[in-house]
Amino acid sequence: MVEIGSGSGFTTGYLSAMDRDSGGSDHGPNSGGGHHCGEDHGTGGSTGDLGIKAGDFGMSFLMGIGSTSTVPGILAKIRTGAKTLELGLGNRPGGKGGQGGHSAGMYGKKQRQALREAAKANRVDFTLHTSVGVQGLAGQGQQGFSRETKEMSIQEIKRALEFAADVGEGGPVVVHTGEYQRPMKSAKWNEDGEWKDKFEWYDNEDQRGSYQVVDTRTGQVITEARRGRTITRPVWKRFNEKDKLWAEKEGRSYTDSNGTKVEEGDYIDYWGNKVERATRVPVWNENKQEFETNQLTWDKLTEEAGDLTFEAKEFWRENRNAGDKVWDKSIWKRFKDVKDVNEINVYEEEAHVISSLETQAASSRAFAQQYVQDFNENINDLEKLKKTMEIYKEIEETTDEDEKWRLLKEVQVDRYGFVPRDKKLPTELLLQDIKSKESRIRQARDSAAGQFSQAQDQMETLKHIQSAQTYALSEAYDSYARGGVYAWEKSKELERKGKLKKHLNLAMENLFPEAYGAHPDEIIDLVKSSRDRMQTLMMQKGYNEKEAKDAAKKSLSMTFDTGHMNMWRKYWKGDPSKDPAQNDKDFDKWALQMTGKMVKAGVVGHVHLDDNYGYQDEHLAPGEGNAPIKDMVRILKENGYEGELIVEPGADFTTDNGGFQSVMKTWKHFDTPIKGTGSNFGRATAQGKSWGNIQYGFFGQNAPPYFTFGGYSPSEDWTLWTGVPLE
Repeated sequence: MVEIGSGSGFTTGYLSAMDRDSGGSDHGPNSGGGHHCGEDHGTGGSTGDLGIKAGDFGMSFLMGIGSTSTVPGILAKIRTGAKTLELGLGNRPGGKGGQGGHSAGMYGKKQRQALREAAKANRVDFTLHTSVGVQGLAGQGQQGFSRETKEMSIQEIKRALEFAADVGEGGPVVVHTGEYQRPMKSAKWNEDGEWKDKFEWYDNEDQRGSYQVVDTRTGQVITEARRGRTITRPVWKRFNEKDKLWAEKEGRSYTDSNGTKVEEGDYIDYWGNKVERATRVPVWNENKQEFETNQLTWDKLTEEAGDLTFEAKEFWRENRNAGDKVWDKSIWKRFKDVKDVNEINVYEEEAHVISSLETQAASSRAFAQQYVQDFNENINDLEKLKKTMEIYKEIEETTDEDEKWRLLKEVQVDRYGFVPRDKKLPTELLLQDIKSKESRIRQARDSAAGQFSQAQDQMETLKHIQSAQTYALSEAYDSYARGGVYAWEKSKELERKGKLKKHLNLAMENLFPEAYGAHPDEIIDLVKSSRDRMQTLMMQKGYNEKEAKDAAKKSLSMTFDTGHMNMWRKYWKGDPSKDPAQNDKDFDKWALQMTGKMVKAGVVGHVHLDDNYGYQDEHLAPGEGNAPIKDMVRILKENGYEGELIVEPGADFTTDNGGFQSVMKTWKHFDTPIKGTGSNFGRATAQGKSWGNIQYGFFGQNAPPYFTFGGYSPSEDWTLWTGVPLE
């Protein structure tokens, strides 16, 4: 008879063949594994050098696929023997889910209760992988970054956290990163240090790499700057040694006609008056009779970005305590709330857009001024015509009808001379001229207004431009922080009810190398900066600094995926003097060093184990590809990692006998001993045997089997509604 106590699991003395209790570990409320039969089955069972037991490896699967399309199918996974199961959601953000893509919301109270109770009875822990359709939380879409997309992803995170609270009573909730695409060649981690210039996405990436700039008002991409392209812009007139006024003033500052002091580097107009950046004028070359321009290469843009950064910092220092009116007029408006001047930085792509928009605005202003000049001239001409009209009107009214022929004027013949000449009175001709002038006035007025508006729009846009890399990260930090706050609140709710097994933790997964968040330096920044943002949000809720910091650390971490790390291999720039095997070893050295860097940074909270050959995410079993997974886990353990190790099956679902083969291959790869309850497993034989003896059956083995499954497993013809089989 099976006894199910309150959190005590089985009390029958039954020992799972997976032997999750083989290490003799303590079975508190958070242990989730083993049994208490009172019999000593040995204290061995862990990998000698890593201290890992078979029960330490969990398994993931995607709900809604094949046998896991129903709750009974999911419950059947519990009986495969893994101590920890990661439930994956395959729906798109904002979707209700369906066949092949279940959402958290598809599981009602009774179904959640069934999963929860079956897990408790079998001492299984659940973790959760939120919608695989979430690719970062910055809100990136086809046209740029969307707040709607961002909020949809946040809502997906929230319902996943609620599901994890209901079913798993806590634990990690995995979310994909990938905030935006960025070139590898010029990434900070690729420009200095021991591993400088070791990664390249494609040939000539340093020339073809693109950088997006967005409008912060809408999140839409304004332009895409490429390193290999140049832009043409005017040479702006400044008071410096290149200007003829410099010699006249002997290089000393002076006061202009408006009473304003002019110093070296200030923008000036053609009369030497100081002007603001928005009203700069181009240098006129008298010899060539044209305005001077120059070509900005990326290197020149780097210099330009440095100058702009200096200018922005100076403006901040001078106006940091000024009111909104001052900042609203400046193109540095986005730096108004910066706390430290060192946070101010203008990127090359931003310098590209600033130069382009300023040139366009200058052109618009020039056209507007021309239209204004035409407008003024036409206004003056119109006034003269109207006065002349009054004079001739009076003359015509007082002239005898018989004498009016003397006033007739010949209408100018058209330029081809085909139309016979006609004669009209002066007032008729003047009326035609007046209508023509009024038309020109309307045209000049509308054109000038349009050009001025265009110039103002361009200058206003300058106040709201931002590199996609800084915009996306700001949005992402905010999103992950909000998710972390919700995780903390749900954890505290479980704690008040006495149901909390482990703090809910939003664990950001290093995804594919092509997008931000995949590189170790990036994921470390993503976690730490999101924690900082969450700390701020928690303090706004009334928590003190220490409490807020602790909450952020417990609620936000990363999921280290070994397969995704190995995918960097295809972008590794090996040493041409070395053979492929040697270059592979160099890459492994990098991967292991980065593993250590992440765990020492205190951000690793969850681990996915899967393998590949460095190209795509095939999800081979650990040891079946070329990722140094065993050494990665060794480094994690040596640095105190105690979280889950989730095997993520993939290829074995179609190329082997099923996904659980990946777990057994993992046991074999880690040389994890097994134990059982047979007569051969007393204290004298505590070391057990390896999974290589039983992995594919028993044919050709030189020892009898002591682990059975498949045809020998308990029948599922009749089970309790919870899915727990009877003994």
